[in-house]
Amino acid sequence: MVANTKYFGMVDIDDEKVLTFDSGLIGLEEYKKFAVINDIEDEKSAISWLQSLEEPNFALPIIDPLLIKGDYDPVVEDEWLENLGEAKDEDYFVLVTLTVPEDLEKMTANLKAPIVINMNTRKGAQIIVENQDYSVRYPIYEILKAAKEKAGE
Repeated sequence: MVANTKYFGMVDIDDEKVLTFDSGLIGLEEYKKFAVINDIEDEKSAISWLQSLEEPNFALPIIDPLLIKGDYDPVVEDEWLENLGEAKDEDYFVLVTLTVPEDLEKMTANLKAPIVINMNTRKGAQIIVENQDYSVRYPIYEILKAAKEKAGE
């Protein structure tokens, strides 16, 4: 399918890359179909985009939480995962959304409400984790900056 996107224009998306969020995202329940899009021009970027396939202007920056917090281990109630279909732990892919303000030094990740995707069924959900120590606004600018500097060595 061809999707119109906010940041990348028209993009060809394989049908097997379409993700379904039966309940939408928190606060955005009307959007159900998404795809993860990487910035082709910046292949080294850790940041990807969760692009709505129903609304071209809606795309969220996302990142693998292990890249910013190596010990990230969200506690999730089994009932949250039931709607994603049967899967083993290794079949789940976890991403977190980013808030990227004009002042990049204030960039944060939402560790409290990750996006969980069952790679077998291509179903996803944004869930609230039980961990009390995970923040909705976890500062990540310095972490990403250090990782980029280390990669450039």
